[in-house]
Amino acid sequence: MVERKRKLYLISLDAVGSKDLTILKQLPNFKRFFKEAVVCDSVESVYPSLTYPAHTTMVTGKYPIHHGIVNNTRIQPKYEKPDWCSKRKWIKGTTLYDELIQRGYTVAALLWPVTGDSKIQYNLPEIHPNRFWENQVVTTLLQGSARYILGLVPFLKVLDGKTKQPGLDNFVHLSAMHTIQKYNPDVCMVHYLDVDSNRHAHGMYGEKMDEAFARMDKRFGELLTLIEEKNKDEEAIIWVFGDHYQKDTHTIVYPNKILEQKGYLTTVKDRIKDYKVLAKHCDGACYLYLNEKEKSDKKHRERMEQEIIQLFRNLSEDSAYGIARVIPKEEVIKLKADGECICMLEAKEGYYFLDECEVLTRRVNDEKLHKMKATHGYLPTDPNYETFFAVKGSGIKKGARVEHATLADEGVTLAHLMGVDLGTVDGRVMDEMCLE
Repeated sequence: MVERKRKLYLISLDAVGSKDLTILKQLPNFKRFFKEAVVCDSVESVYPSLTYPAHTTMVTGKYPIHHGIVNNTRIQPKYEKPDWCSKRKWIKGTTLYDELIQRGYTVAALLWPVTGDSKIQYNLPEIHPNRFWENQVVTTLLQGSARYILGLVPFLKVLDGKTKQPGLDNFVHLSAMHTIQKYNPDVCMVHYLDVDSNRHAHGMYGEKMDEAFARMDKRFGELLTLIEEKNKDEEAIIWVFGDHYQKDTHTIVYPNKILEQKGYLTTVKDRIKDYKVLAKHCDGACYLYLNEKEKSDKKHRERMEQEIIQLFRNLSEDSAYGIARVIPKEEVIKLKADGECICMLEAKEGYYFLDECEVLTRRVNDEKLHKMKATHGYLPTDPNYETFFAVKGSGIKKGARVEHATLADEGVTLAHLMGVDLGTVDGRVMDEMCLE
């Protein structure tokens, strides 16, 4: 365990994958950083490969089955929009920032997922208010650091009244620059979403994505220059990473409509009223859950589980349903996803899942509420679906090579370099790039 105080800058580039390194290495600021950094171009995300489970793995060194954030949103079928897993209390066990704060470090987090109501001193949490009585500003102030957030109000002008890109990342970026300049925290965790948002809206590559990468490079260059200026005489680590990648899509599948047709759930005006079995989407993957009332008798539960697995295995033989695989609970547990499910569905290339019950399938261009021309959630071991990290600074071997890593390895190595103990973890310390 390292026994020295280092500063840490953890920069998340949502939905940036290994294949994007070809682009990033041509952009001036990333090109400069990569020349001095250890770069791993084969990083395995978590399953399902979603933002909230992935970012939680980065700060715990654990997989979703152990840290508890197994999806972006909660199971609330009667709500039109389920709550996001935004609060720290839903993470099982400790986190990197908890341990560092306990040691006297100051921590800043800007739009970092699952940090609502945490002990982070400078916290602008990522919050999605979904209830008619909730307000974005009020909810963010209540779950974050109110006085600190109020100090960021002057930067809201770049939003132009909308939390859309590139305004959102421009706001986060200006806020991060201000935070480093004014408060100089020991740890700064920044989450940029420009690439993720634009891929959902426009697809994997094209003119809009070129513009998003150019904006990302400009922001990164400004942030990098400021970090280097503030840490001339201090030991610091700059760690840049992607949480997952994405895939282009053309068709949406609605498993709950299948369950309704087979009598496993009931609806009123296309809203779920009650269920024996429920589908909970993760975009490129989907959980299937048994209602607690169906679990009281072991034989009944086992029969129901086998029925559902067989139902979807039969459907997977029809290409129209877009099901690549039905993954039974035993395999789900091995993949470190939610072991409480019956099974998981993995979507075929070009497909993703949603929870609504209006139709069985729909072309992406015909979807209104959740149109995504590219998305994530798929098995992290799929070919050409890796993400990356790049790191330089104190405790890092210059010129080291990391052939392969997982997000859990990144979390454990971060804790090692910062000298804290995360307890029982799923990852390893990447000794091949650490000086100590």
